[in-house]
Amino acid sequence: MLITEKKSLKIQERDMTNILKFKEKNEITDLNVRNKRVLVRVDYNLPLDSDGNIADDRRIRYTLPTIYYLLNENCKIILMSHWGRPKGKIVEELRLDPIARRLRELLPLYRIYKVDDCIGNEVKAMANKLNQQQILLLENTRFHPEEQKNDDDFAKELANYADVFINEAFATAHREHASTCGVAKFIEEKAIGFLMAKELKFLSHTIAEPNRPMTAIIGGAKIEDKLPAIKNLIGLADNILIGGSIAFTFLLAQGYEVGMSQKDLAYIDTVKEYVQLANEVGTKIYIPSDVVATEDLRRIIPVEIVSTKEMNKRQIGADIGPETIKEYTEVLGNSKEVLWTGPMGIFEQKEFEKGTKELAQFLVENNITTFVGGGDSAAAFEKFDFEKDISFVSTGGGASLAVMKGELLPAIDYL
Repeated sequence: MLITEKKSLKIQERDMTNILKFKEKNEITDLNVRNKRVLVRVDYNLPLDSDGNIADDRRIRYTLPTIYYLLNENCKIILMSHWGRPKGKIVEELRLDPIARRLRELLPLYRIYKVDDCIGNEVKAMANKLNQQQILLLENTRFHPEEQKNDDDFAKELANYADVFINEAFATAHREHASTCGVAKFIEEKAIGFLMAKELKFLSHTIAEPNRPMTAIIGGAKIEDKLPAIKNLIGLADNILIGGSIAFTFLLAQGYEVGMSQKDLAYIDTVKEYVQLANEVGTKIYIPSDVVATEDLRRIIPVEIVSTKEMNKRQIGADIGPETIKEYTEVLGNSKEVLWTGPMGIFEQKEFEKGTKELAQFLVENNITTFVGGGDSAAAFEKFDFEKDISFVSTGGGASLAVMKGELLPAIDYL
């Protein structure tokens, strides 16, 4: 359902400095890293299955080009990452031992060591003993409260291990932490790795220099996170397709009954303001015309397709319906580039996966250039086995969203 007028897009002048600032930074190939000690910030914050095994090793595999490059340059490599939210304390279940095991499986020809801390005399001694083409994995940086405080002393101790700093952790680039930002103050030679460069180039091009028509798909649950991105995309995107739980705040703002669906009354006026702004500049905003609804998400019965004009007070919308899928695919079929953040429904449940799955499948089958902004969106593409067929799936939902909002990524600024 189109809720803004059909007219030519009036591209708004805006400051692209933050989006394009990475172009000023060194990439790994700009540095002479031969035979040097290299500290690499990776993001190996991975999900585990019920047996304690890594359920998705994408974030490790995506850093392998940078690791191989450094190995071929005869470097000593020190990897550091956080895992989970230990809140500045040692949590045995969040030690990086499973990461070390997976690294050894992926890099069987190389010696990989793991230490039980990320700072201290023993760690320093181990780092100093490291030989060329060997890898040392430090323990979870968030076991220390100084990490999230971006503490200078903590950052300096990490920096003392190396001559070069490579930031390869796009997924945490929006966090101003010691291992992502602070260390850059104490190491003169620094750059972004191959994964970080690829993420930034693809995303910044899609936002700053899109191939038109460009369509943004915005879904998910947290409207407070998505509204700043929507505001920044108005006047940049030709079309914005709204789905997920945030759609019900948009529907409510248009005067529709949304029953027991998730919504946020605090943002009704903001939604109305953005719809008006989109009308003024010609960005077409679409909201669902029908939804898959239930009266109990736990029992998932009954499930029915209802028009968004006919929802009753007991119903909960959990996915976009077939008419909405049809309308959205027609828009996507006329698009040359797509930016996607947030699923269209509760895709983890089979009854509510169709909206996300069918839009994703349409993009894949029609070879439409698409940037998928990490997080739940990436998880959906992986679930449906479309990840390898889409243009680019980001490793960082929060960082991608920050760029869409027009924010400066602190990790890039520190470089």
